[in-house]
Amino acid sequence: MTRMTRDFGDTMQKDAVPAVSADVIFASLRFPNYKIGANNQIMETKDDPKVLSMKEVVARETAQLLEQQKRLSVRDLASKFEKGLAAAAKLSEEARLREAASLEKHVLLKKLRDALQSLKGRVAGRNKDDVAEAIAMVEALAVQLTQREGELIQEKAEVKKLTNFLKQASEDAKKLVNEERAFARFEIENARAAVQRVEETLQEHERMSRASGKQDLDQLMKEVQEARRIKMLHQPSKVMDMEHELRALRAQLAEKSRLYLRLQKELVRTKNGEENVTHLYELEGTETLGSYLQIQPCSDYAPELSKCSIQWYRVSTEGGKKELISGATKSVYAPEPSDVRRILQVDIISEGQQISLSTTGPIDPAAGLGTYVEALVRKHDSEFNVVVTQTGSDIPTESIHVLHVGKMRMKLCKGKTTIAKEYYSSSMQLCGVRGGGNAAAQAAFWQPKQGLSFVLAFESERERNAAIMLARRFAFDCNIILAGPDHKAPLET
Repeated sequence: MTRMTRDFGDTMQKDAVPAVSADVIFASLRFPNYKIGANNQIMETKDDPKVLSMKEVVARETAQLLEQQKRLSVRDLASKFEKGLAAAAKLSEEARLREAASLEKHVLLKKLRDALQSLKGRVAGRNKDDVAEAIAMVEALAVQLTQREGELIQEKAEVKKLTNFLKQASEDAKKLVNEERAFARFEIENARAAVQRVEETLQEHERMSRASGKQDLDQLMKEVQEARRIKMLHQPSKVMDMEHELRALRAQLAEKSRLYLRLQKELVRTKNGEENVTHLYELEGTETLGSYLQIQPCSDYAPELSKCSIQWYRVSTEGGKKELISGATKSVYAPEPSDVRRILQVDIISEGQQISLSTTGPIDPAAGLGTYVEALVRKHDSEFNVVVTQTGSDIPTESIHVLHVGKMRMKLCKGKTTIAKEYYSSSMQLCGVRGGGNAAAQAAFWQPKQGLSFVLAFESERERNAAIMLARRFAFDCNIILAGPDHKAPLET
């Protein structure tokens, strides 16, 4: 008996193993790697243990899609579902290819088993045992392949189910997109209609405004023409005569006022029994806030005022309390808001002789000043144009500045430059100028802080008194008494 060796393949006839059919298509160019596991189970060797199976990949993708569904917009959700549908189609195609490959493997294993069976009848001894072992391995591989086919069939069913689910979800998403698109178009149409209605309303309003403005303009032109016609009816000479008559009446009124004051003073002297006493001086001027009072000699024996000592006082009408006005030592004094409803008195001392003069009655308030100040109080900040006529620093004088009187502080500016700015405090002083000729009624003294002072000339007496009253009102709200220099309590007379 001849012994067979391992290289029996070289001595076998070529027709011993039937050739593989040419119509068989292999999934890959190499045969899969297998190994014998426990209980002679044939196991396929995996090249990369980290690679997930197709089933796990599909499950993970599905979970991610479901998790992101709530965070995606409708358009993105439709796009994701379309991508998922394409992935499902790809998975279905791969499953079909794997099914074809599985079929090819069955055909190959069958042909291999037939070839080994044919070879088993032609060999003997140990080679026959090897062939039998190979046949057993092929049969185990066939069983393993059958199990894999069952798994593939199950995966195919799941993939088909997932494909149907993704198709339905894609259709739902497309439907939702279409509904949202239709709703958006409806909203856009409504917005366009609303805009068109607003434009039509604005155009109608503009037409009505033009028509109304034209009517107002026509009415105004008619009134102007009527005024011109009335003006033409009057001769210019008559208008000039009326103006001259008005000026004459004003002059006569001022003269009557001075005469009235003089007669009132004489009446007071008569009541006091002084009609035979020769008076050296007298006070001239209107006893009203916004004017000024001046000492005038009324006798040839009157000493020159420049050689006399002068001091002004304000006297209360109730109790006769006399208050010294610090700095008021000139022959001219302009009453300030603190002098309203008080009597002004001036003492003239010359060569040891004292002469006292006083107003016939309390100083009257200026007409309309209180209403003007109340209107300014409502503002947060009021501005007054002033001219700095005297200063205690190097600031140039005789230039226009702006005085700001606010609720918390006062500020003097020239253009954009701030000259002085201080909050209301006990060191701040504000009062009318004590002296200065006939311009004293328009001037005020302001000391923001120690070492810095200004003499400010306002545009009118009304502006000057309004600024003083307004600043004192705001300072009082801050618990500050804003007065002049060396303000003293009233003296007992």
